[in-house]
Amino acid sequence: MPSIDFHGKTWSESLAAFIDLYNRSVHAGGSGSVDVVHGYGSSGAGGVLRTRIRAFLEKHPQRLQFKPGEELDGNPGHTLVVPLRRLPDTGDLLAEQVWEYCERPRTLNKITGRFRRHGDPQVLQAIRSLEAQRRLRATNRGRVKAYEAV
Repeated sequence: MPSIDFHGKTWSESLAAFIDLYNRSVHAGGSGSVDVVHGYGSSGAGGVLRTRIRAFLEKHPQRLQFKPGEELDGNPGHTLVVPLRRLPDTGDLLAEQVWEYCERPRTLNKITGRFRRHGDPQVLQAIRSLEAQRRLRATNRGRVKAYEAV
């Protein structure tokens, strides 16, 4: 069973590594599970990585199934994921997040500030991609250009 350990990684690093391993497993025709070791958080109430990966998994019920470790073996520090279909890559996910964020018109500075952990080139690429798909349009807010989801 493939396993991935998030300890010592940021959320964006963890997500990219998980999606890569997951999609390689789907491509190889893997019918097994992926064990995601995220830790349980220093507070014991659930760390950032555990909370975020489980929220991410909940958004993709048509692509995967998962079981929290506490339901399997009493260990809240891992989650077992059963791949069903390929997940979108991180660039597609970023574009979706930008699109959702722009439900109200947002300036380029607001967008790049909100998603700065992804890096400006990736954020600008996501905006261009959304504009090409006609899912995001540029509008004027006074003298400032803003982007709004369509």
